[in-house]
Amino acid sequence: MGRDSSEWSPLETTTHQEHVIKHVIGATVLGWFIAGEAAHLLLDMGFLWTIYLDGEMNLLPQGVAIPELDADELNGADKAALAFDAELLLNEGREATGLKRFTAAPIECLIQAVDIQGSNSRRRVLIQGEMENLNVESSIEAGEISVSVDNTER
Repeated sequence: MGRDSSEWSPLETTTHQEHVIKHVIGATVLGWFIAGEAAHLLLDMGFLWTIYLDGEMNLLPQGVAIPELDADELNGADKAALAFDAELLLNEGREATGLKRFTAAPIECLIQAVDIQGSNSRRRVLIQGEMENLNVESSIEAGEISVSVDNTER
C-alpha cells in the first residue's frame, strides 16, 4: 500500500464514528490483532476498538467483544488465547511477553486525535498519539487491513 500522503483525502465521519472517536481520545493503544477483515485494537481502558475495512468502527469492553467475535478463522481456542493476551496487556502494558495472538504496540500511543482518510477503495485511520502515530490501512477491494507505525513527520 502506497505511503504517499498526497493521495489521501479526508473523509466525512458518520455520527457513529464520531461517537466512538470521542470515547477513544485519551486512551492508550496496548496492542492489536487482525481478524474478520478488521483490526481490533486493545485500549488501556479495557475496551476493544474494532476498525473495519470501510473505516466503520465499534467499541466494546474486551470481555464482551472477544467472545462475540465471529470471524471464520477464530475458534474457541483462538478466543481463549485472545482473552489471555488481552489480560496480559492490560496487566503488564505493551511490554507484556508471551503474547500468542495480539501484537504489542511497538510505540507509546496515547490517542490525541483520529482522522479518517480515503483513496479510491482504500481507507486509512490515522491515530495521532502524543509522541507517535499509528495507521490502520485497508483495501476494500483486496479485503486487506494492516496496522503500522506512521513514521511521517507531522
